[in-house]
Amino acid sequence: MGAASLLPGCFYWAKSPRFFDGKITVVRVSTVFGAEPDYWTLALLGTDQHAMPRDFEIIAPAEMPEDYVLQNGAE
Repeated sequence: MGAASLLPGCFYWAKSPRFFDGKITVVRVSTVFGAEPDYWTLALLGTDQHAMPRDFEIIAPAEMPEDYVLQNGAE
């Protein structure tokens, strides 16, 4: 799965030798720097960092359980 198939706001399983010691992690496609795909980044969950999609190997979408309610941090 390449960066071209990413969807904004969605979560993905991914790995990178540059982040998290190469371990598989969950990232979220962020549009904080712009709505156009060229400006999308991957929000590194549990940190305040963003990385470029090319820095990660996207493995698969990370699905939320159907009965899970996602709340924003401000709620």
